[in-house]
Order: sequence, then C-alpha cells, then structure tokens
Amino acid sequence: MNYVVTVFGSGTMGQGIAQVAAKHQCNVFLVDKNAEQIQKAKNYFETKKQKLESEERKQWEELVNRINFISGENSFVLLKEKIQQFSKTEGMIIEAIVENLSAKQELFQKAEVIFPSNYIFATNTSSLSIASIASTCKNPQRVIGIHFFNPAHIMPLVEIIPAITTSQETIQSAKTIIDSWNKTTVLAKDTPGFIVNRIARPFYGEALRILEEGIADVPTIDWAMKEIGKFKMGPFELMDLIGNDINFTVTKTVFESFFYDPRYKPSITQQRLMEAKLLGKKTGRGFYDYSSEAKPEPTKNHQLGEEIFFRILVMLINEAVEAVYLNIASIKDIDTAMTKGVNYPKGLLQWADEIGVEKILTKLTELQELYNEERYRPSVLLKKMVKEKKKFYE
Repeated sequence: MNYVVTVFGSGTMGQGIAQVAAKHQCNVFLVDKNAEQIQKAKNYFETKKQKLESEERKQWEELVNRINFISGENSFVLLKEKIQQFSKTEGMIIEAIVENLSAKQELFQKAEVIFPSNYIFATNTSSLSIASIASTCKNPQRVIGIHFFNPAHIMPLVEIIPAITTSQETIQSAKTIIDSWNKTTVLAKDTPGFIVNRIARPFYGEALRILEEGIADVPTIDWAMKEIGKFKMGPFELMDLIGNDINFTVTKTVFESFFYDPRYKPSITQQRLMEAKLLGKKTGRGFYDYSSEAKPEPTKNHQLGEEIFFRILVMLINEAVEAVYLNIASIKDIDTAMTKGVNYPKGLLQWADEIGVEKILTKLTELQELYNEERYRPSVLLKKMVKEKKKFYE
C-alpha cells in the first residue's frame, strides 16, 4: 500500500519502523531534530548496504531511496514543504521519540499544524497512556497507539491500542496498514503496559524476588527458566539485553500507573544497578560481567529449578488471566502477544489449560498464605474457572 509514513525519532526503533514501511512501498520521512542522530541512521543504512550481495544490494538501495532524512531545529519547516507534495495521499505519523508524556504531546500538537486531517497519529509508546497523549490534540479521534517491538524490522508483533477517544475508522485504518506490512497485530485496551509489558512483569519481578530472598543466584534462575521452562533467554540475561535502566523504568511506570499495586512493585536490586550505571550488555556489566568470557556456572539442581520455574510461571499465568478478566485483550490476542512479542515457548493461557487451572490456583494460594502479600492474590477469574471446571480453550 502506497502510504506516506513520517517517523519521528531516528534511534534504533525509528530506524526499524522506517525500514519496515519503506520495504512495503511507502514513501517515508525519517525526522529527528538531532542532526547527529540522523547521521547515525544514514550510516546504519549505508553500512548494511555494503554487506549485501549485488541483487540484495539493489533491493536495499530501492528501499533506502524511499526514505527521506530530515534533521535540524527547522525540521518541521522542511517537513511541511515535503508533505504538501503528497497532500492527496493517505498517511500516518509514528512517533518513536523519548518516553516522555509532555514531549509526545508537544510533538503531536506541532504535527497537527502541518499534516492533513486524514492522517493517523500513532505513538509507539510502550507504557504511557494513549488517552493522555491524545488529550492535547484538537482531533484526538485520529490518535492511536501502535507499539512495535525491538528490533521493529524483525519482531512480528505490533500492539494496536485505541484511546477512549480514538475513532473506529482510525482503528481499522491503522490495523489495515500494519497488517499490510506483514506484521501480526493484536488489539489491546489502553491500560498501563498494554498486553506484553504488563503480563511480562513477573518474569523479571519474581525472578528478582527469588534472587533477593537468596533462594537461588542469577545463573541458576536463568538456567531454570531456559532448561526447564524452555524460554529462549533467562530473566537476567533478558534484563541485561534490554538494559536495566529501560526495564526498571517500565516497571516503575506500570507500578505507578496502577496506583502502586504490589503486583508490579519494582526491585531495589535493579534500581541500584541502574544507579551504578551497570545497565547490562551496553555498559559491559549488569547482572553479568561481559568483560569476561567465563560465565558463572548455575546450580543444576532439577528440583530447585522446577520450583523456580513454576513459581515464575504461575505469576505470569495469573497476569494473563487477569488481563482476560479485565478485558485488556482477547484470549487469542494475549497468547499471540506473548509468543510473538517476547518469544515465550507457548501461550500462557494455553499453558494454564495444559497444567490445569486448579494447580495454578493452589500454588498462588500457597504463596499468598506464606507471604501474606497482595502481590500473590489470585485473579477472580482463575477462582471462577476452578469452581466451574472451565478451560480457556474448550
């Protein structure tokens, strides 16, 4: 589909989104007021070209030729001139700038002045309220969340999140465009963390709790989740890859947005790593030290590993069940989101059916009684399903 797509923010996410749009024949504007960042984006596309063989290189050049790079403090003036050339073409803007509410609101307010009224305004926020971002726009009906996962040109999942003010036309148009880019789309309610970043919190949070209690060390917990749970990465490997600053900030945002619900409580351990700038792979040290080739060995105790895995899994399943109960997304979209967005070995609700919801409830009740914390409270829906002997997939 021949759309005009303007991507604001030329970091890794912005580059990936621009690449996906250009690959699918869209005219793309990649915009960043930081000229140095735009140059990095240009270098990325050029470096990739040099690594390709002749036929692939030609296709890559055609893709890059559909991307217009715009930078500098007067980028909006330059953009206005370019957009006027496509006044009769349908389009969309996708902001992938800093995760700051006022910055996103200001960007959309400026964009309303130069973009036609039929353009979709999409935010790639991972945790901010779509309704809040849309609230300062004159036409909030065209604002929607379109959340890609990093790297955007590889990861298949895209969460589509309408605000309460988003029109049905905008929802349908946004889905049509993203589907045409061969992405797997899921529809989520505008609540903190949407689907993936909400449901995945216990993968990190409960692993950190187990570490802090001294039940097991970092490599052992990672080993348990990979060896027994068949996850592709352990929680500490993944936190180091994402960046402890990013992971902690998302957790903190979700925690605050849910009015300090104990289920989403951040970890002081991770906060201290962030404060010490031990952010993971990008700084050379986080939960692991990447300056050394030798990684610490896990304690390969199968019984301990089973206990670790099941404790984290029941917390994940409980979050997924709660998301169904609160109509955050459909059963199918929740399982799709977790397998396609964060590469879980299977859908959590499918997993619940296989294990048996009664076993899940028994473990959660045991944890709640032991700790006497709301963190472990079972979902009302889980209790109902046990009582009524129901499954998610009948």
